[in-house]
Amino acid sequence: MSRMNPGEGGEATSKMKEAASQAGQSVREMGSQAKEVAREQYENLRDHAQEYYDQGREKISEYQESLEEYVREQPVKSLLIAAGVGMLLGVLWRRS
Repeated sequence: MSRMNPGEGGEATSKMKEAASQAGQSVREMGSQAKEVAREQYENLRDHAQEYYDQGREKISEYQESLEEYVREQPVKSLLIAAGVGMLLGVLWRRS
């Protein structure tokens, strides 16, 4: 077995502590970076979802306006279509 001088044991211990401290700091930095990337991805997904939601609301609004215009232009035809759909749904509902 090799013998260590009294000063060598303390030096090795301090080097190990320093290496452990550096490793811990590296892990903390990596965790911080991962947290930042996850936050950015979340914000991107949230922004895209908001855009899709707004586009959907706009399309529904356009559809509603065109439907209202059709009903104003052809009220009798619209009424007959609504009655037919109502009867069809009533028949389907009664069967189930």
